[in-house]
Amino acid sequence: MGFPWGLLGRDIAVDLGTANTLVYVRKKGVVLDEPSVVAINMHTDRIVAVGTAAKEMIGRTPPHIVTMRPLKDGVIADLDAAERMLRHFIQLSHKNRYLAKPRVVVAVPSGTTSVEQRAVREAAYEAGARRVHIIEEPMAAAIGAGLNVGDTTGNMVVDIGGGTTEVAIVSLGGVVVAKSVRVGGDELDEAIVNYVKKEHALLLGERTAEHIKITLGSARPGGADDATSVPIRGRDLVTGLPKTAAISRAEVREAIEDQVQTIVDAVQTTLDQCPAELAGDLIDNGIVLTGGGALLDGLAARLGEAVGMPIHLVDQPLKSVVLGAGRCVERFDEMQDVFLPENRR
Repeated sequence: MGFPWGLLGRDIAVDLGTANTLVYVRKKGVVLDEPSVVAINMHTDRIVAVGTAAKEMIGRTPPHIVTMRPLKDGVIADLDAAERMLRHFIQLSHKNRYLAKPRVVVAVPSGTTSVEQRAVREAAYEAGARRVHIIEEPMAAAIGAGLNVGDTTGNMVVDIGGGTTEVAIVSLGGVVVAKSVRVGGDELDEAIVNYVKKEHALLLGERTAEHIKITLGSARPGGADDATSVPIRGRDLVTGLPKTAAISRAEVREAIEDQVQTIVDAVQTTLDQCPAELAGDLIDNGIVLTGGGALLDGLAARLGEAVGMPIHLVDQPLKSVVLGAGRCVERFDEMQDVFLPENRR
């Protein structure tokens, strides 16, 4: 008689992102997609809210409730908050936690140090994992995009997340060349805040800046669309009073130009380091674009013009990494080679 599956616990894949955390449960698919935000009551040291509920509180809390993002630039900045957030998400996703501990696959940026990787492992173990495997985000994104990473053919992936942009060429189940730059959606939001502060003397909130980026953000001129504008509300830096102004699509593009150019430069630098044998494959296969930042209007066209190669935007750019890590969970034994080696605890 077989062991009851429910008692074994289902294995889990986690895309522990700067902006969002996604969880994939074996045989179930993606079960959770929440902002990587925690709200803590500093008087009691208790968690008040996690995920969407905590994000709603940003900029609206009394002094004793602090909202924080445990990850910055793709890596853990506050280990204790990250552990608590991860434990909360794993418990939400893993209903049989009292009977068994799951094996967990966590995706991390390709530039993470061994110390940062250890912090991720510790957070997952403390959150209740039986075993922790780490996979690099561009590799997970490539698998999630449906590329055959075990093949001798070279493929290039550009994964633009909340805190980092990962550019990698993968072949034979490994990353051949990679570049990780700490520019992502968060830096674009910050650039918009700084631009509005300088040009309109208006202080914007984090969520307002994100809304502007999604609504008006673009990576290249859009003709008549450049005149499109939206009203923005914030605090007047001169009077200190609430104020409404307007910002145009052209202004938003100007605000984020430096960050967009950094992403383009990272792609060109990686291509410069590509082995000659794989260069031909990339001309045939093009470049796969994933991550939330891939949805920035005109970015695929801008990259295509810069490198002279076809750019393919995947169907579910926000979920590529977690779907790739999830595929590793579904085929643990076949996918061992794509995990990073473990420095023993």
